[in-house]
Formats: sequence, structure tokens, C-alpha cells
Amino acid sequence: MVKIAITGANGKMGRVISGLIAQRDDCEVIAGIDINTVQIGSFPIVKSPFELPEKPDVIIDFSHPSALDDLLSYCTMNGVPVVVATTGYTDDQVTRIKNAGEQIPVFFTFNMSLGINLLVELGKRAANVLGGQFDIEIVEKHHNLKKDAPSGTALMIAEAINNELGNKLHYVYDRHSVRKPRESTEIGLHSIRGGTIVGEHDIIFAGHDEVITLSHSAASKEVFANGSINAAIFLSKKDKGLYDMSDLLADA
Repeated sequence: MVKIAITGANGKMGRVISGLIAQRDDCEVIAGIDINTVQIGSFPIVKSPFELPEKPDVIIDFSHPSALDDLLSYCTMNGVPVVVATTGYTDDQVTRIKNAGEQIPVFFTFNMSLGINLLVELGKRAANVLGGQFDIEIVEKHHNLKKDAPSGTALMIAEAINNELGNKLHYVYDRHSVRKPRESTEIGLHSIRGGTIVGEHDIIFAGHDEVITLSHSAASKEVFANGSINAAIFLSKKDKGLYDMSDLLADA
């Protein structure tokens, strides 16, 4: 039985994760970490990982970038694997997450959905085939409470495609003040916020007289929650290192 602690336990994703874990027999939640310490389940909730009543086998983080320092400090000091599923990190924070993989097992991805990761692979394949003949635009849609834009997933898609094309492209986030034709070396990223949209991502390849669109739509937060739980089980058996969804899929 894998013992899991959840950072952001009282948030929407934290509650979904704990609810799904309660239905499994291979893991259990032993504690939560949240600035809101109201206990809503059978496990205690503390404000800091350093207040955890016992050492977990792995921590799932669906909280806020501001919690990163304490989280990484606790995990590296105590040798606890961590699944980092929060978005909105700065470049410096991403570097710190990756560096932590030199000391402990770290699972880091901008999206825990299997479908999204397949979308990324299809996007890379399409970019490789279409080369510089098609303009590439990425459109992401999320609920009206999401704070970061573009989404971490949109950036993950753009990075993957750019790497596939030799990092020759640059990103354009807003065209309202751009008074010139589109450059062929651009990847456009566009954000839409509204209602209760869980998450939608489109990769548009626009060529001469034809358009190819690759799309993924999440109907509920469970697709991300299940991915993070599977990542936690996977990570609990690993040595130090930086892991992502491709490693989990290869291990299946």
C-alpha cells in the first residue's frame, strides 16, 4: 500500500484525487497539506509538509507555485518522491524542480492526461512531416478561474513542436498590437477563459488551401487526477531522477 500525501488537499483537484484514491486498494491518503486546514476527510491536513504526522511514500502536488520551496526542501531533506502537477511556474522554479531530480525521484509534467500526451506526440509527428510548409497555432481554453495564461500544457505542446523542428521558432502570445504579416517562424499561442471549461487544446497547422487541426478536450478533472495517482504509484518504486508521462507509459 503506497502512502500518499496531497499538497493542495482542500482544493478542487486535491478533493478529486483523494476521492479517487479512496476507491483504490493499492494506495491511501495519509495526510493533506493546505493553507486551509479544515479536515474534510479521514486524514489530517497541515499547513506545511514539515508538519506531516508521518513520512509519506510520495507526495502529489496540485497546489500553487508559492508552495514549491517548502515542498522541495521537505522532499529532498527526507528522500520523499514528489509528483509535481501544479502549473504557472517561472523558468527559475522549473529549473529547481528539475535539479531536485538529482537527489530524489521527481515526476514533472505540465499535464497529467494520457490523451494530452498523445496529442503532443501527434503534434510532433505532424510538425516533422509538414516542416516549414504550414503555419502553427495553438489555442487553449480553460475555466474563468484559471490564473496563468497561456496554460502550461500549451507551452508544453509548443516546446515539443519547437524541439522537433530544431528550436528555430519563436512564440507570439498576442497579436493585437502587431501590425505586420505573420512570420513563418512563429508559433502562435492563444488563451480563452470562460465558464467551467475543464481544458481544451487545439494544434492548428494552416497551409495553402488546407488546414489540419489536432484537438483534445477534457470532460472532467478526473483525467488529470487519475494520471497523477498513477504517476505516484510509478514514482514510489523509482530511484532518484526526473520522470514524465513518457516514462510512465514505457513502464506500463
